[in-house]
Amino acid sequence: MKNFLGKYEGYLFISPWILGFLIFTAFPIGFAFYIGFTDWNSFTAPNFIGFDNYIALFHDPNFINSLKVTTVFAAFAIPLGIISSLTIAAVVNIKVKGVYLFRTALYMPAIVSGVSIALLWRWILDPEYGLINLLLSYIGISGPNWLGDPSWVLPSYIMMAIWGAGGGMLTYLAGLQDIPASLYESADIDGANWIHKFRHITIPMLSPVIFYNLVMGIIGSFKKFNDAYIIGGAGNQGQFFMVYLYENAFSYYKMGYATAMAWVLFVIILVLTILVFRSSSVWVFYQGEVQEGSKKKKRKFRSTKKPNVDA
Repeated sequence: MKNFLGKYEGYLFISPWILGFLIFTAFPIGFAFYIGFTDWNSFTAPNFIGFDNYIALFHDPNFINSLKVTTVFAAFAIPLGIISSLTIAAVVNIKVKGVYLFRTALYMPAIVSGVSIALLWRWILDPEYGLINLLLSYIGISGPNWLGDPSWVLPSYIMMAIWGAGGGMLTYLAGLQDIPASLYESADIDGANWIHKFRHITIPMLSPVIFYNLVMGIIGSFKKFNDAYIIGGAGNQGQFFMVYLYENAFSYYKMGYATAMAWVLFVIILVLTILVFRSSSVWVFYQGEVQEGSKKKKRKFRSTKKPNVDA
């Protein structure tokens, strides 16, 4: 008995985790994969219909619209969010009095409830009583109907995403403070200006952080739901992918159709993430690689300065 317990003791200790994984993760994934091939309203037995849900998706104009809206939002919100977060981090990295207060204030949007933020922005974007149009009226500009005009709905959501750039600021700030000062000192000795230092030192050293935020931005943008569901938007321009998925699942009770949408979204995010990972070998550098590259450039620069003995 002791030999038996000694042999399988490790498995006994991890068995609660294994059971939890099988019950709460593996089984739901397998069940969802099956439900995607069925017609199921969650009240009756699933009816297997093969690939009909997936075929119907690409003939559904609302599905195409939701995918288009989400893709356009991601194409603008992700790069603008990265640029905004990096800019804010560079500003608050300057050591001045009260900088810690500014860092805290700029990070606040990341810890506030998503529902609270959505309600706040619904008031800010109100065409009659909203803060933005009120400020624009002071300088003689008549503000647009942000959420009532289809052409202004997506810009409104992109503006909201940029406003929340303080969450990403924290990772860039940590990355900036982790860059060795010796690299900048060497660049100063070589006569590099701030543009060259930013391009050849700051960006390469921050590339792992940019890579992380890019991947998380892709996942977050395609899963956008909270504020889109609460705020909405005219002309289906606020109908993001997850909003349409939710409507199919819990308004129309088309669980099989909604699950098929979820698997399509999973494949899209997976493909984009794989592309980013594959491209990372070209543009993502780590501290040792950057320092080695800097040494090679310095040796090459010195070799070009050596006098020609044969002359």
